[in-house]
Amino acid sequence: MYKAFLIKYGEIGTKGKNRYLFEDALCRQIRRALKKIDGQFVVSKEQGRIYVECDTDFDYDEAVAKLKTVFGILWICPMMQIEDNGFDDLAEQTVKYLKDVYKGKEMTFKVRARRARKNYPLNSMEINMDLGEKILDAIPQMKVDVHKPDIELNVEIRNKINIYSEFIPGPGGMPVGTNGKATLLLSGGIDSPVAGYMIAKRGVIIDAVYFHAPPYTSERAKQKVIDLAKLVAVYSGPINLHIVNFTDIQLYIYDQCPHDELTIIMRRYMMKIAEHFALKEESLGLITGESIGQVASQTMHSLAVTNEVCTLPVLRPLIGFDKQEIIDISEKIGTFETSILPFEDCCTIFVAKHPVTKPNLKAIKRSELKLREKIDELVQTAIETTETLWID
Repeated sequence: MYKAFLIKYGEIGTKGKNRYLFEDALCRQIRRALKKIDGQFVVSKEQGRIYVECDTDFDYDEAVAKLKTVFGILWICPMMQIEDNGFDDLAEQTVKYLKDVYKGKEMTFKVRARRARKNYPLNSMEINMDLGEKILDAIPQMKVDVHKPDIELNVEIRNKINIYSEFIPGPGGMPVGTNGKATLLLSGGIDSPVAGYMIAKRGVIIDAVYFHAPPYTSERAKQKVIDLAKLVAVYSGPINLHIVNFTDIQLYIYDQCPHDELTIIMRRYMMKIAEHFALKEESLGLITGESIGQVASQTMHSLAVTNEVCTLPVLRPLIGFDKQEIIDISEKIGTFETSILPFEDCCTIFVAKHPVTKPNLKAIKRSELKLREKIDELVQTAIETTETLWID
């Protein structure tokens, strides 16, 4: 029965004179999401309201599922939209709406009218009372409850009249594209896809870098990361995924540096290479899935030593989360089952038995001096042979 949705947003409403920029970005993201399903959708905005309308047939469940991936949407309200043909027509259409949606169940209701168009002959309170009376006459099994009703019937008097009572939660956040770009260090684990999702939720466009180490990591491990990027892209929009061959760098570090420092030194070179692509793509920061104390490379001491090689800010949205909280989000966004597939990435292959948990920056730099003969050449080769995929 529905041909239209009312889209409600949250934080965008606080943006003052710049609000229209965020509204326009949200409309663009809604159009992008709905473009992938059948139906001629029209997305428009009017006085703090965003509408999605479709005069052709479309799959309702699929449309709602797509809208639930658009950051910036707080609520999705399926609605009936009618012309203003007088109060009697409004009452008739409202009764029809309730009968169609709720099938005459014994439920309580409350009418919540909002008169945005002030030339309407009845004020909001009069609409509430008169419309409530018409509903009670037409559907006697329904009762009024103004405190905790089963149905909160919203009636908005605007250029047209919007009638709705269902509120489907959206993902919240800010529309992607309103807060610059950042580059995600994406692995095949649970954490980094969640980190990318959470930064995208704040309106940031995402690119990604994955470090591949053949033959120690398989093509299935690489495909796993590509699949994770596709799942994140459902929410973030298209992602440039840079696949860096990191094998020679890892082997060289393994041969030249103390094994308890391997993880930290490898991590530092990953950050350097990721920053190269971030600067090239005009990203404003790097994103990692690190959480304090989760593993040896994520202690405060390790994070400080890793940060030292970066000129861009490093965004760590999971920094205070425990593992179960991260898993809960990964299950919600659909990445968990792919993340736990048993294909090793390059980080896990070269982990020392007893990695240093409180690395000293001066000691790490002394160890890195042993790499100076070949490391710059190896890094340049890794950059030049990087494979870049467009993930949409």
